[in-house]
Amino acid sequence: MLRVSNPATGAVIKEIAQDSAEAIADRYQQARAAQRDWAAMPAKKRIDCIQRFRALTADRLEQLAQTLTAEVGKPIKQSRNELSGLFGRIDFFCENVERATKAEAITTSGDTHEWISHEPLGVIANISAWNYPYYVGGNVFLPALLTGNSVLYKPSEYATLTGMAIGAMLHLAGVPSEVFQVVCGAVGGEVVKQPVDGVFFTGSYRTGKRIAEATAGRMLKLQLELGGKDPSYICDDVEISHAATSLADGAFYNTGQSCCSVERIYVHKRIYNKFVDAFLAEVHAFKIGVPTDEETYIGPLTRRQQLDILDHQVADAKAKGATLRCGGERLPGAGNYFAPTVFTEVTHAMELMREESFGPIIGIQKVSHDEEAVALMNDTEYGLTAGVYSSNQDRAQAILQQMRTGSVYWNCCDRVSPRLPWSGVSHSGVGLTLGMEGIRTFCRPKAWHLRAR
Repeated sequence: MLRVSNPATGAVIKEIAQDSAEAIADRYQQARAAQRDWAAMPAKKRIDCIQRFRALTADRLEQLAQTLTAEVGKPIKQSRNELSGLFGRIDFFCENVERATKAEAITTSGDTHEWISHEPLGVIANISAWNYPYYVGGNVFLPALLTGNSVLYKPSEYATLTGMAIGAMLHLAGVPSEVFQVVCGAVGGEVVKQPVDGVFFTGSYRTGKRIAEATAGRMLKLQLELGGKDPSYICDDVEISHAATSLADGAFYNTGQSCCSVERIYVHKRIYNKFVDAFLAEVHAFKIGVPTDEETYIGPLTRRQQLDILDHQVADAKAKGATLRCGGERLPGAGNYFAPTVFTEVTHAMELMREESFGPIIGIQKVSHDEEAVALMNDTEYGLTAGVYSSNQDRAQAILQQMRTGSVYWNCCDRVSPRLPWSGVSHSGVGLTLGMEGIRTFCRPKAWHLRAR
């Protein structure tokens, strides 16, 4: 049995039967058998199903938000924000799927015509994440379904109730149960074993590497959205109060449990002390509390194991000379609470500045000039996002042009748009979601060479 627990209290919410290897294989067979008819359905009918799913989500938003908060510990306002943010993604996919997958006439030469069509992959495995199940799951299963694929959807064990709710609403909206199959439990390995046509995973680099190794040689589509150690640089011409407010939110929103959370901050030496003071004032104002409280900003960590990682990073930073400015410890009680933590006088010898934290902790490092900031920002095995705060757009863009990341930000951070591709470099993953390319990624192009005689 899979136990779903409340990370704020440790109480068991529900026990759910875990799917067996035999059941998963059977669900794959059902998905394979149903995919052809689903793909043959007019695109507008598939769009109608997803729009009905949108309406159901809107009608049940408060109930869904309460469920999400109960099982992952996300503060309730932030759970509502996630659900509300899903609608923009649904609208983008529904409005653009036909344009993105329309057959293209490339050229005509005499009696020879060349076309490209975009055909669904077939059956895809969507192994989703717990930190933003509606966002990161929806980035995959929505365009996958809209383009005519069947989906084996495995929600995280930490967001199983949310995953089951997603499946129930899709089925009620008209997506056949054979086409969208919800698989429950710590069974990602069994899902990956199925002869699917694509594996789309969101999670840690370590798990993503195992999936890549397990699927090597199978010639399938592999998309891995993995971790980050995302940096931001604060130039000396910046409006300090804006940068401090924006970056405190970017580092600590969702208790720091976002793939694109700001995890490293570099500040020009001319404004370093003023920025640190402003940043600490923002952090001290965050309310820590039970996630069902409307005023709570910092809730519990979803995974209790993450507390050990944060403990280790704190101890390592202290031992290597960093200055602890606030936090640095677990909070008393049954829940998975860790105090918002800020270190200064950090260096890249510390794990805090090299390994993904995925929690409410940040290091702030002083730099002498832009060139030093660029070198430090790129000194990482990850490459998801990077940001620059400056009043000078040309200066910011010159720095951002040098970043080895999938996304870059000027005067903002921790932002995702359905209109832009979401991708990473190196240990942050392979492949992409979102944008027009994030629709076509669920299709394979077919080249047509047509000659009348």
